[in-house]
Amino acid sequence: MERKQIRRRLARRRLSSVTLPALALLASAGLALSACTSGATSNGGSSGTTGAAPSAPGASTAGGTISIFVIGGKSDDPFWSKVKRGVDDAAKVVQANGGKVTWLGPQNYDNLGPDAAKLILTAKSQGATAVIGADWVPDAQDEAFKSVSDSGVPVFLYNSGGADAAKTVGALTYTGSDELLAGKVGGQFFAQKGVKNVLCVNTLPGAVNTEARCEGISQGISVSGKSTQLPLPSSSFGNPTAITQAIKATLLKDSSIDGIVTISTQDADSASAAIEQADAASRVKLGTFDMDDTQLERIKAGTQLFCIDQQPYMQGYLAVSQAFAYNAYGLLLPQSPLLTGPAVINAGNVDQALAGAKAGVR
Repeated sequence: MERKQIRRRLARRRLSSVTLPALALLASAGLALSACTSGATSNGGSSGTTGAAPSAPGASTAGGTISIFVIGGKSDDPFWSKVKRGVDDAAKVVQANGGKVTWLGPQNYDNLGPDAAKLILTAKSQGATAVIGADWVPDAQDEAFKSVSDSGVPVFLYNSGGADAAKTVGALTYTGSDELLAGKVGGQFFAQKGVKNVLCVNTLPGAVNTEARCEGISQGISVSGKSTQLPLPSSSFGNPTAITQAIKATLLKDSSIDGIVTISTQDADSASAAIEQADAASRVKLGTFDMDDTQLERIKAGTQLFCIDQQPYMQGYLAVSQAFAYNAYGLLLPQSPLLTGPAVINAGNVDQALAGAKAGVR
């Protein structure tokens, strides 16, 4: 499979720890939330609600009103709705100080890279004073990001790309998850629980992010165990039955496997079914990257060991907070990347995660 196609498929899958308020960044700038501000971001290309520009806090480094554009996924995507919740909460401070935050997202993920590049350029053409975006498909998006940064408008990467990508496109920083590190943490957690032989199910073999996740698992458990990858053909992508049967067959063939980790929550559902069908629940512990209500409920019930959360709410909140602080005051944190994960959700903290999920931020 060609790299662009793999990345596009990966993006679709993803466009598929205790949450902290994260107010410290804004408090350092001496800001306070306005009780009379709605805080909703504008969507698409609409103007949104913008307060009167004050003489100092709302002014950008260029002397105009702050206008932050955020390129994200579909707002009805469960993952991206949490990112947008973080963006909306941070937007309250921006709007209270006379600026505005505009969310731009694609109609679908069929042509993600080129569509995202167009949105980046749209933000530039509409007078953005800062652009926040995920570098999902570098081959298609990097030139657009460079066009923005080369014009003097600060770029902030989040969610996808990493510190190296930020340097490539001239972004000031990256906020999000490090997939290799996340995998290492997952492997170490398996080892702590006595797991010796982990199967990493990769339904997008060859993709940079998924390979990093499985490699991290292998590195993390290497002190006391091992991990092998089960690469499934692209024809299995999005086919729960095919994935379940492939995992089941592997479990029946190798009785030494006592741990399974998947690259997404959808695959974790398939793995859970496979473990049950193979009558292996007593020996096989399940973990996954990312999280949803189903994963949390299984952890609560004791039928799943963990999930690795990259805290999407924090990605949106911190990215907007940083863009505002830089536009308004020239403030920039020295940490890059600024990691929002990994956060391992397990039996010890699942209740807190469930509370966050009910609030719409986990």
